Amino acid sequence: MRVTFTVNGREEVVDGVWEGESLLYVLRERVGLPGSKNACEQGECGSCTVYLDGRPVCACLVAAGQAEGRRVRTIEGLAAGDRLDPVQEAFAACGAVQCGFCTPGLIVQAHDLLERVPEPSDAEIREALAGNLCRCTGYEKILDAVRLAAARKAEERTSG
Repeated sequence: MRVTFTVNGREEVVDGVWEGESLLYVLRERVGLPGSKNACEQGECGSCTVYLDGRPVCACLVAAGQAEGRRVRTIEGLAAGDRLDPVQEAFAACGAVQCGFCTPGLIVQAHDLLERVPEPSDAEIREALAGNLCRCTGYEKILDAVRLAAARKAEERTSG
């Protein structure tokens, strides 16, 4: 089957997709965007989180054919050219990245939270990230990164 969809603002046409192929597999192996990680393949860890029509989803649970005619935004699509998104910058600045396997999903989920709730409480941050598992950290640096990103985005809003 052929799947045509928009990925990070660019139309992609992928031929030879079989019915059971996941969006995650197509993004990583056919489109060449390895940022979203393949960890559990059961939608339990959040490492493969991407936006599908503006909503975060676990790409391992979405059949590639379901993306037909839709918009996908991956971790690679959050940056604006060479400039990282403030959430990406904050994760690096706070040392919230260890092995990096969970990082793309956490960043996409944190990005979504800050789009919906510009100044989230710690409880809102924890709730938003509850579906993303990290086996390396104690989550404190991740929480620090989301707080920093929120603060930086607030500064951009007031000065821009």
